[in-house]
Amino acid sequence: MLIRSMMGAAALSLAACTTAPPAASSLTPSPASSLTPSLTPSVAPQDGASTVSAAAPGRPVKVMIVTMFAPEGQAWLDRLGPWQAVAVPGLSPDYPAVRCNLQDVCVVTTGMGYANAAASTMALTFSTQFDLRRTYFLISGIAGVDPAQGTLGSAAWATYLVDFGLQWELDARERPAGWPTGYLGINTKRPADKPPLDYRTEVFRLNAQLADAAYALSRDVALADSAQAQAARAKFDYAPANRPPAVIRCDTLSGNTWFSGTRLGERARQWMKLLTDGQGTYCMTAQEDNATFEALKRAASVRRVDLARVAVLRTGSDFDRPHRGQTSADNLLNYAAQGGFAPATENLYRAGNPLVQEIVTHWDAWRDGVPPR
Repeated sequence: MLIRSMMGAAALSLAACTTAPPAASSLTPSPASSLTPSLTPSVAPQDGASTVSAAAPGRPVKVMIVTMFAPEGQAWLDRLGPWQAVAVPGLSPDYPAVRCNLQDVCVVTTGMGYANAAASTMALTFSTQFDLRRTYFLISGIAGVDPAQGTLGSAAWATYLVDFGLQWELDARERPAGWPTGYLGINTKRPADKPPLDYRTEVFRLNAQLADAAYALSRDVALADSAQAQAARAKFDYAPANRPPAVIRCDTLSGNTWFSGTRLGERARQWMKLLTDGQGTYCMTAQEDNATFEALKRAASVRRVDLARVAVLRTGSDFDRPHRGQTSADNLLNYAAQGGFAPATENLYRAGNPLVQEIVTHWDAWRDGVPPR
């Protein structure tokens, strides 16, 4: 699923950017959350970060920013310091510490993919170093973007998280006549059938009130762009693919497989609609979100976190399908040439920081839950 590794793309510099003038729940039965009903390289101390003993218990956290690999985390670490590095047993060996600042904002990097995201999130939420019962979690990462919904650099606040990997698959060359795809839901008969949600992780609904607040706070921010991304956009003959990046509301698919293609992209749109009963709109494809949320849900089941305080922000680093005249293989193999990596990582901060600052600046209003707007 189109979510970026660091190869090649990480070498792109953020300096290339220019500025363009209900409670959370699984849609299957889930336990109540704690406070409201539920729906690179090492992070060893650097950049002036001091170290705090792992034995220091119960540090309260107002906002925990969850990133998946170093450039996503660096977008935040470059701005909001100074930081203390708190080593947490069980985190990724590449990113063994959580960084926290004086405003009780912390940044964790889980490592990429389902296994890393779930394991690191469980280690974090079941550690004794932090009190996370009133913490707002901002999952902040780059993604592939559907050109019918957004473009390179666009920032999307999600309501639904859908697992794209939990499907049966036939080789597309061997699919039955009349089937548009080789994918179908597990224990179904046709691609258009909604599957039974037996895994209980297939689809999650986030707190729409929090997503609405995040969108309202960020919708007018000036997002970063790059000349390379502008050139890539111009190859599309429809909007919003060929328009400047914007803050949008639409939803995220996740799974470990990184895909590219018009037919796979069409399946992604259909799958989102199937699993959300027509309510969700697919726009971002990433590798971790359902795994991260399920780990948070396990922590919520024993009152360690509050699922109503989870927001997901994904920014478009490359298109999930080719433009007219381009092959799917070229779109995949040359994804870094689209130029979306630098503005996407920068826009994690630009679109996400208004929510972070609103929470920490007006903590009295946010302490007991998302305030009415």
